[in-house]
Order: sequence, then structure tokens, then C-alpha cells
Amino acid sequence: MATVQKITPFLWFADQAEEAAKYYAGIFKSSKITRTTRYPEAGKETHGRPPGSVMVVDFELEGQKFTALNGGPVFTFNESVSFMVQCKDQKEIDYYWEKLSAGGDPAAQQCGWLKDKYGLSWQIVPADMDRLFEDDKSGGAQRAMIAMLKMKKLDIAELERAYEGKGEPAAAGGR
Repeated sequence: MATVQKITPFLWFADQAEEAAKYYAGIFKSSKITRTTRYPEAGKETHGRPPGSVMVVDFELEGQKFTALNGGPVFTFNESVSFMVQCKDQKEIDYYWEKLSAGGDPAAQQCGWLKDKYGLSWQIVPADMDRLFEDDKSGGAQRAMIAMLKMKKLDIAELERAYEGKGEPAAAGGR
């Protein structure tokens, strides 16, 4: 019997579910589209979508299952929900930042957060970032926080330098 993922993020798109799923699957290396279902003729008076058009796309990113729906322009994403991508090194941060921010909203970039071209928010962070802020009263955590608040894309070396008290924090606006 296959293991069922208990909680699956369900993403509502106006009509870009398939495009977005393919886009995300092209960014994350261990990813795939697992199923596409289409709107039937039945219920057209309620769903209002053309029969045969994409209704739902199920996909996986790095083993995490997602479902994307073409539900019309009723709802949109906002920053109150985001997906955190924990990166092993600066190369990974740079990769995901470049790919996911392409065509997105540059004004929505702060402290490792970005908004992609579909309006979905992502946090691109070092995998061990929590270590820098474990003791919120330490000088290292204070300095790392000041440095992080000045960044858009996170710079691991700069955060480490700030934490250790070496050098000046990143300039306003960050990387």
C-alpha cells in the first residue's frame, strides 16, 4: 500500500496551474508532474470552465506533493503563506533565487523572501539559518539580524561575518 502524504499544499491559480507546475518542476531537480485532470462537461454551469481544459495538476517538488487548480480569478496568493527552500550553500541560494524570482515582483524581495511570476511567495534560506538566531539575546544573533534585514537575497558569508562580529553588515538593499 502506497504511503499517503497527510497534508498537501493546494494552490489556486486563475488558469496557469499546468504552466506553473511545469515551471516549478523544471526548477527543482527531483520533481515531476504526476497527474493532470480536466474539466468535464458536467457542472459547467457551476465551474464555468471549458470542458477539456485543465482542472487540476498534481506534481512533486523534491518529494513534496502539491496540487494546483485552475479555479478562475476568484482568489490570489499573498505573502501570508510561503514555501521555504532550505539551501545547503550559497550556490543553491543563488540558483533558486535566480530561477524563482525571474519575472516576479522585485518589490516583494526582503530577507530571503521573494514573490515569483505567479504571485507565490518563497523563502530561500540557508539550511542552518536557525543556528544564527537561537539565542536572541546574543550579540551574534543581533548582528546577524541587522545584516539580514538589509538583504534581499541572503548572503551566507555575510551573515556568518556579522554573527561572528567581523566586518560591516551588508549595505542597504543587500545582494
